Amino acid sequence: RYFNERGLATLLFDLLGADEQRIDDVTRELRFDIPRLTQRLVRVIDSLQRDTDVAALGTGLFGASTGAAAALMAAAIRPDVVRAVVSRGGRVDLAAGALPQVRSPVLMIIGSDDHEVLALNRNSSRHLGGEQHVAVVQGATHLFDEPGTLEEVARLSADWFLQRLPCRSSPA
Repeated sequence: RYFNERGLATLLFDLLGADEQRIDDVTRELRFDIPRLTQRLVRVIDSLQRDTDVAALGTGLFGASTGAAAALMAAAIRPDVVRAVVSRGGRVDLAAGALPQVRSPVLMIIGSDDHEVLALNRNSSRHLGGEQHVAVVQGATHLFDEPGTLEEVARLSADWFLQRLPCRSSPA
């Protein structure tokens, strides 16, 4: 809703189907199948590009946890389409092989109290091929459950996308 209020069009979807999600809730292994998640994300990107009005808006990807790795790999696969990526508490290290090929500007947002993921993101940021920034939200843990922290993630993300995606002069 916040992105829409700021003038960004959004498409929210799960990278795992309902049956897969039930399996993953028990095994926790499908969420780490980054090639599967990436393939699905690329199919969505390609589908959106078939609509010229939607394609003209520019594509930005927002991914959390392992979804961030899939977003980065998709950005490497579709460098002419993906204009910006935001990772929230992302496991960007799981996309290590693709990081040098990512040309899209990448914002990595991590909570200051999510020490392991913060270290992984700082290390991974050195391998990105294009513009990147690590933003640390003070007092936040991995899920940004603390008061005001998710709102800060939304603000940082929207600002990143608005600065890097094509703008329209009037609302659609």
